[in-house]
Formats: sequence, C-alpha cells, structure tokens
Amino acid sequence: MKNLLTSEQMHAADAYTIKETPIAAIELIEAASTAFVNVFAEEVPDKETAIAVLCGKGNNGADGLAIARLLKDSGYTKISVHLILFSTKQTDGYKINLGRLEDLWFPINKITAAGGVRDLKADVVIDAILGSGLNKPLTGQYLELVNLLNELERKVYAVDVPTGFPSEGPISANNVCIKTDLVICFERPKLTFFFPESAAALRRFCVVPIGVDQHFIESVASSYHLVDSAAITELIAPRKIFTHKGTYGHALIVAGQQDTMGAALLAAMSCLHSGAGLTTVSIPETGLTALNSLLPEVMYLNRESLADIKAEKYKSIGVGPGLGTDKESVKLLERLIQLQHPLIIDADALNILSDRKDLLEDLPADSVLTPHMKEFDHLFGAHESWWDRLQTARSKAKELSCIIILKNQYTFIVNQEGNVYINPTGNPAMAQGGMGDVLTGMVCSFVAQAYTSLEAAYIACYLHGMTGDELAAHSVSVTASDLAKHLSITLKGLIK
Repeated sequence: MKNLLTSEQMHAADAYTIKETPIAAIELIEAASTAFVNVFAEEVPDKETAIAVLCGKGNNGADGLAIARLLKDSGYTKISVHLILFSTKQTDGYKINLGRLEDLWFPINKITAAGGVRDLKADVVIDAILGSGLNKPLTGQYLELVNLLNELERKVYAVDVPTGFPSEGPISANNVCIKTDLVICFERPKLTFFFPESAAALRRFCVVPIGVDQHFIESVASSYHLVDSAAITELIAPRKIFTHKGTYGHALIVAGQQDTMGAALLAAMSCLHSGAGLTTVSIPETGLTALNSLLPEVMYLNRESLADIKAEKYKSIGVGPGLGTDKESVKLLERLIQLQHPLIIDADALNILSDRKDLLEDLPADSVLTPHMKEFDHLFGAHESWWDRLQTARSKAKELSCIIILKNQYTFIVNQEGNVYINPTGNPAMAQGGMGDVLTGMVCSFVAQAYTSLEAAYIACYLHGMTGDELAAHSVSVTASDLAKHLSITLKGLIK
C-alpha cells in the first residue's frame, strides 16, 4: 500500500527532503519539471506544436518556467510564456527560474488582467498557475481567467493539479477549475482525483517520481492509502501440494428470487472462479434447474433449511444479490444476523438494512457492506459531495465495526478504524449490470479462504477491476459473466 497525503503533508515531505538530503529547493523544482517534460514529450511529440505556458508566481509557476526552458532545450520551437501577475507575492523558486528564462530568447507576456488570455495563440496550454496550495474557490481575476481559458477549448496539461481544483476536501457542484486533458502530478495523486467530481477537471492523470524522500512519505500518519499490485501479490498465497477443497473454505450465498435469479448465479459463479473450495447457494427452488445447468460445481441449500443452519459449517456467508425486500427476505436476513457470523451484505439486503436500523446496529463485527452510491445514501442519508460521503463511511465503519466497500470508478474500502484503501483498477467498459453481484461472490470466496474481511475486500476489489482491465483491452464492454469466468486467470498472474 502507498500512503496518500494531503497537500500540506506533501509540502512537509518536500521540506524534509530539502533539509535532510543533498538536494536544494531549486533542484527539486528542476527534477519535477524534468519529470513533467518527459511525459509531455511522449504526449505531444511534434516539436512544432504551439505551446503556451501559463505561470503563477508560486512554486507551481516556478515549475512552469523551468518546463518552458526545458522544452526549448528539447527542441520545441513555438513556446510562449505568460506570467499571471494577479498576486504581489512570489517565491524564490519563481524568481530564480524567471531569471534563467530571461537570459534566453523567449516571448514572455505579462498578464495583469484575465482578458489578456482571450486571444491566446496556442494549440496546447500548460497550466502552472496555482497548484496544490489552493484551499478555497477561485474568485476575481483568477475565476475570470479560468472561465476564459475553458472557453478557448485548448488541450490543457496541468502541472500537479488543475488550477481551481482542490487537492482534498469537499468539491461543490459549482466549483470552477481549468478543464485538463492530463494532469502530471508528483509522487502521489491527489485524494480528490479519485472522486467522480474530478471528471469536470481532468480526463486523465499520471504520477511521476521527482526524488521526494519515500521513507518520509510512508512514515506520515495518513488515513488514506492506495492499493497497489505489490501489496496484493504479497497477500495472495499460492496453492500448496496436498491441499484440498476443505483447505479453501466453504462459502454460502443467500440470494435470488424467481425473477432475479441471475444475480444469485453471478455471485455463485464468481465465488467459484475466485477459488473457494466449496460454494453453496441458497435460492428459490425455481432456480435449481438453472443452477445445475450453469454451475454444476455449486451446491444447493433450500430456503427452509436456513432456519436450522449452523454458522460453523461455513467460513463465509453472503446475502443480498437479487434477494428482494419482501417479508420472507427480511426474515432470512434477521436469521443470518442472529448467527452472529460476519456477513457479506449487498444489494437488497442493504435496502432492508436501510429500513431496519435495528438490524443494522446488530450486524456481526467484521461484516462487509458493499453499497454503491445510491445504496449508501439510502443507508446513511443523502450527501452533497463524495468527500462528505467518504467521511460518513469512515465514521460508520468505526461505529458498526465493519468494512464498507463504497463502490465507485475508484472503489473506497474503509476499515473498522476509519482508514481508507483506494482501489485503482477498473474501467468504464465494466459499466454493466451484475458487476456488484460478482464482487460480492468474490469477497465471500476470499473470506472462505481464510483471509480477513479487510484483506478479502481489497483483494476482491483489485482483482475485480484488474480482470475488467484485461478484458477491456480487447472489448468495448465487459459483461459480468465474462468477468467472473476470467477471474482465475487474472488471479494466477498475481501469484508470486
């Protein structure tokens, strides 16, 4: 896992690096600018492209000035620099890099009012105006400037963070920021890049190292972490000789109604293909023919038998996909909660909990809730921003002593201490019905295989998205069935 830091914490990491390692502040700016240019040159290889570099007077602007110089040194011939002079303050890095630039032949334009960019002659804009120091909405000349730049509809590359876009905290619906094609950010992505609101500010982002002390970054106390392949590979245990179906646990999935049997079958399929030793599904008898035809390896448990089940027979119990919310479904959920066995809860079971707060409060510790946004807000109340929604998830996970998987393009996994693990895998090709059912079955599978609830959650989320990424490389859309069937292949690639 990689620590994710706030802008203040990242500035502290910069300061520590400058103080404790043999690198001066101006050299760190040079390293950041070089890293930016390396990526930019791959994105914009035509050296005749007209490029406008917009620089504020802080360290983000200092990066911009160095970037302009380095681009010229790399052979770009049509570079113009535009100094945004709306502030009287300037940093030492800005002053030094401006001096270096003035020693060269460069068209440098001084912008003292927003209208100065109205006739910007450039195909590509590099945004180095404000950076990550912003902690309030744009106003005045900056607001007008950004609105004018957006009207120009140029291709924009931002240095570290788009001007006007906060690095952390809530993002209002009417927030104004520069709309960018790519943000090239340093050392770690900003927390807000993982929120759906970021779509208004950036189409893509990439992260480049610049030499900031990694030990310091990882030592900073942070509640936010990025799941990476190294952490997943470290967790997943290879199968050893002489192991058998009993070694890999028995999962029970309670799901499905007559007209929603597909959800139950998808959950059972993914549980099977992600490695559970035994999978049993409790569905209405009307689905038995479909189950035997599609998944002959999966066992059947009739609904009446749930009244007498023994929790110790199953290593994991999942409930919810296609279950319905009628009286019988409520009774089933009540019975499962009475077992005081950690549950994996999705879909209709979440909707039942939304209307039965007493059941929510009685959930067994270490249960896993897997809501999408609407299910989450139905459970815990409406939210105006994803930042606020995530903070609620943190407080509720602690209060209920459970894991919350808040599903999103970048899924947030929140543990019982309120720590957030952000899953980076997955893509829009997976925007099809049934994906949540597949994820539920996967969490059940990994809990059955003796992973903790938290480990099962982030292994399942990472594998789910990675499998979708592999399939999306060859297809415009990815079905839930195809993803479930491909899980074991992707999983094999993650094992050391």
